Amino acid sequence: MELVSFAIDFILHVDKYLEAFIQNYGLWVYALLFLVIFVETGVVVMPFLPGDSLLFVVGAMCGVGLMNYPLSVGLLFAAAVLGNQSNYTIGHYFGPKVFQWENSRLFNRNAFNAAHAFYERYGGITIVAARFMPFLRTFAPFVAGVAQMTRTRFMLFDVVGGALWVGGIVTIGYFFGNIPFVKAHLDKIIWALILVPGLIILAGAWKARRKAAV
Repeated sequence: MELVSFAIDFILHVDKYLEAFIQNYGLWVYALLFLVIFVETGVVVMPFLPGDSLLFVVGAMCGVGLMNYPLSVGLLFAAAVLGNQSNYTIGHYFGPKVFQWENSRLFNRNAFNAAHAFYERYGGITIVAARFMPFLRTFAPFVAGVAQMTRTRFMLFDVVGGALWVGGIVTIGYFFGNIPFVKAHLDKIIWALILVPGLIILAGAWKARRKAAV
């Protein structure tokens, strides 16, 4: 229970934790951020890491000079692309076996089903759109691998999506993250970043399921 409380507190106050890490460990923050983004996008059992809010806060840190903007964008873009490539490879390797897996602590069957339904409806553009949707972005490259999308086509969507996601959110954080109103309500903004895309995913999966049942 304490671990869950800490995880929620970390996600909602990632700005404070990140600032403390920078003060204590300096440039090692870049290695930590690379690892977090790579794991969130590259390991199908880690969809709960705070990707969107972390990128926003990184942008805000760049805005006040605590981090380097070009280095942050370039490094996190590489982590996002490489993470997706890893996830795609895992899905491509396991293929149809995935449909026999049951829900467990290490595999969220419902999240996989939602990503698969989204992919079936929108195809390759899912890889780009999913970047901005928690949980879905972790499973989208995995689903693309399961669906046997070609590596070349996947790479195109992966690079475009990664550039829009990392570059877009870090830049928004850079320009708006230090506005007093935003800083005062950052926890609410983080909840919105998590809940709004999540509701969109659930609505899409529900519609897809209804359509399949007809």
